[in-house]
Amino acid sequence: MSDPHRHHHDHQDRPQHHHDHHDHLQHDHPDDGHPHHDRSPTARWRRCAHFLAHRLTPHSHESGDKLDPALEASARGLRALWVSLAVLGATALAQAAVVVASGSVALLGDTVHNTADALTAVPVAIAFALGRRAATRRFTYGYGRAEDLAGIVIVLTIAASAVFAAWTAVDRLLDPRPVAHVPAVAVAALVGFAGNEWVARHRIRVGREIGSAALVADGLHARTDGYTSLAVLLGAGGAALGWRLADPVVGLAITAAIVLVLRDAAREVFRRLMDAVDPALVDRAERVLGEVPGVHGVGELRLRWIGHRLRAEVALVVDGEATVREAHRIAVAAEHAL
Repeated sequence: MSDPHRHHHDHQDRPQHHHDHHDHLQHDHPDDGHPHHDRSPTARWRRCAHFLAHRLTPHSHESGDKLDPALEASARGLRALWVSLAVLGATALAQAAVVVASGSVALLGDTVHNTADALTAVPVAIAFALGRRAATRRFTYGYGRAEDLAGIVIVLTIAASAVFAAWTAVDRLLDPRPVAHVPAVAVAALVGFAGNEWVARHRIRVGREIGSAALVADGLHARTDGYTSLAVLLGAGGAALGWRLADPVVGLAITAAIVLVLRDAAREVFRRLMDAVDPALVDRAERVLGEVPGVHGVGELRLRWIGHRLRAEVALVVDGEATVREAHRIAVAAEHAL
C-alpha cells in the first residue's frame, strides 16, 4: 500500500487565507505507478494523516477578516498589564510613605511585595511583545514561549520577595521596636488590599480569556498581596493593643502566604513548560473532530500551548476511496470545527 497522503496547514499567524488545493496539498510518496484515487475493493479504508496546526480560538476564513485573534489577545494582555502596573504603582507609593513614617516591618514587607508584583508586569509585557513577532526559520513556532520564560521570572521574583519578608520579620523579632502611626498603617493596609484585589481579578480574568498562564500567575501573585495587606491590618490592631511582637509575627505570616503563592505559580509554570494541557480540552477536541462529516476516526491527538495560543496536531481517518481533494476538504472542515 502506498504511503498515506499528508496535508499540512499552518494558520498560526495568518488573519486570512484561501484554500487553494494546488498550493496547500503536499503529496509525497515513492513513484510506484499507483493512481492517486484507488477504488479497488480491497482499499475500502485508508488512513489519511492530517496534521492540524491550529489554535483553539474562534477565527474566520473570510477574505474580509482582517484581525488576527492572537494579536488581539496580545494587545488585551498588554493593556491589562499596563493598567495593573499603574494601579499597583500608586498603591506601593502610598504604602511606602506610611512605612517611612511608621517603621512597620509588616507594612514594609507588603510594600516590597506590591512593588515586586508591579514590576513583574515588565517581563510579561516584553514576552507579549515578542509573541506578536512572526515565526522565522530559526524560531519556526514563533516567540510565544517567551511567556513561559516570563513566568519563570515571576516565580523567581515571588521567591525573592518571600526571602526579604522573612529576613525583615526575623530581624524585628530579635530586635522588637514600637510601631508609630498605627491608624495610618491600618489605612495603608486597606488601600493595599483594595488595589491588589482589583488587579488580581483583572489579570486573572483577562489571562483566562486569552489563555495566558503567565498573566494568570501574575494575578494570583496580586491576590496574595491583597491577603497579606489584610494581615498587616491585623498586625496594626495588635500593635494598637500593646503587643510589640504583633508586627513581626504578622510579617512571618505574610512570608508563609507568599510561599504558598510561590508553590501555585511554580506548578502552573512547570506544567506549561512541560506542554501539559487540561485533559478536558483533549476530550472536547476528540468529540468535535469525531462529529465532522467524513471523519471515520480520530487517531493521535496532541495539544500544546505556545504562549496564549493552543496548537493541535491530529491524525484523522477518512474513507479509503476518497480522493486527495476530498480528504483535504474534510480536513479543512475538521479544522474549522476546532
